[in-house]
Amino acid sequence: MEALVTEARVTEARVTTAHTIPWTGHGETADQGSWYALYTCPRHEKRVVQQIERHRISCFLPLYRSVRRWKDRRKELELALFPGYVFVRIALEDRLRVLQLASVVRFVSFNGRPLPLPQGEMDALMNGLRSGVRAEPHPYLTVGRRVSVKHGPLAGSQGILVRRKDKFRVVLSLQLIMRSVAVEVDEADVEPC
Repeated sequence: MEALVTEARVTEARVTTAHTIPWTGHGETADQGSWYALYTCPRHEKRVVQQIERHRISCFLPLYRSVRRWKDRRKELELALFPGYVFVRIALEDRLRVLQLASVVRFVSFNGRPLPLPQGEMDALMNGLRSGVRAEPHPYLTVGRRVSVKHGPLAGSQGILVRRKDKFRVVLSLQLIMRSVAVEVDEADVEPC
């Protein structure tokens, strides 16, 4: 595969749709365990999800479509919305089952202990992507105008309002892994926090 033509063309990637690959482990109920973020080897997210599925563990890998250009062709790719991360829902004592999988590096942790992701953030992300909201990676923001989404599939979630061309977007952040995603919204669907 030839190298990309220029770095500028990489940033021209066009998001067409947002996809999710949710798997619910057989025999597990929704109240078993919390959501955790796994850090994976670079570009191994889909491989890790396949392994997790074989072990019947609940996981979530949000994807988006991007058109990339090479010298001789254009190709639509499905890329991880949060590169290097896969989300798993497990009881903390089962973490060794996940850490033993190839291409899994570690859990996102604080003081050596994996930290669960807030259930509300995970629900908002999964519900928004399942409903077909356009999403693309966005730089993590710590400052800016915080807004709350009051209508639509992302209702109740909070983020930072940004403007891109003539459309409004809300940047939703998963603070534990310091990653963000931008979703398009109507100006009327958001209100200041």
